[in-house]
Amino acid sequence: MHAGQLRQRVPGGIGRYVRHLLDHLPEVGVDPVPFSGGRLTYQSWQWIRRPRVRAEGDLVHAPSLAVPAPGRRPLVVTVHDLVFERFPEYLTPHGVRFHRRGLAVTSREAAAVVAPSAFVRDELLEHGMSPDRVFVAHHGVAPPPPLDGVTPGAAGPPFALFVGTVEPRKGLDTLLDAVAALRASGHPELTLVVAGAHGWGDLPDLQQPWVDWRRGVDDRTLDALYAQAVALALPSRYEGFGLPVVEAMAHGCPVVTSTAACLPEIAGDAGLLVPPDDADALAGALADLLDDEPARAALAARGRERADRFTWRASAEAHRTAYEHATGAGG
Repeated sequence: MHAGQLRQRVPGGIGRYVRHLLDHLPEVGVDPVPFSGGRLTYQSWQWIRRPRVRAEGDLVHAPSLAVPAPGRRPLVVTVHDLVFERFPEYLTPHGVRFHRRGLAVTSREAAAVVAPSAFVRDELLEHGMSPDRVFVAHHGVAPPPPLDGVTPGAAGPPFALFVGTVEPRKGLDTLLDAVAALRASGHPELTLVVAGAHGWGDLPDLQQPWVDWRRGVDDRTLDALYAQAVALALPSRYEGFGLPVVEAMAHGCPVVTSTAACLPEIAGDAGLLVPPDDADALAGALADLLDDEPARAALAARGRERADRFTWRASAEAHRTAYEHATGAGG
């Protein structure tokens, strides 16, 4: 398995996916052998399909569209989303070219393709991939650990929480407008915590006294933020899975997210859904949670129940099915 994402400056959601998959594949009888390549190797793989992977293994798994050259072994590729096709303005021009090339290589070479949601699977089918080689493997979430000294919903100024890389498609500009509106109309104590590094693109105005931008957050700190936030607010314009939604639900943190892309599939009835780019609707959903403690508790309970469906072991089992198809071991 290519694990180069773990060496990136901003590992992001793909880095979390790789780390958890490496940890849980042995539980289902798969022995992952991680390898990585530098930036120049990425480009060489992408454009001239060299050098071939020399690490041992029965197949080569590319957990993103940075696709290694597998040599004579079967290739499995995870396609997290098709944002570069649907909304190329949300990526850099280089990012669009790189991902389009990776998708072309995947279409031509991959024996099996993994999608993190039914939404992405359907987009791949629309793109022309045959359904017999596309496998849905939802991401999982680890059960939250006990947090000594952290009280869920602890007293103090309430805050909304954003988790993710700060980049245009995440809708953080809409969230800032929503929180500013709430502060001006009955909730002056509300603040916003942004947990995530800057990815690319112009930054929204995070230099507000009521914004706490934490660029590097370890797992324990993130667990505490989920436990204490009024809600996770993820008003993304496009997601292939939306891992923070499931993480928040597992922690009993109410979720407000958008109706875009896969997010209704992942949140189900355990989240409040608002149209992307609609700051008024987002502010209204957050106000409902701020003003109605029983409603907030009920949403948190539904979230915990739904999060139980998303486990890394189940994800590992779905990946094993894809591997068996790629190697012909599945019959």
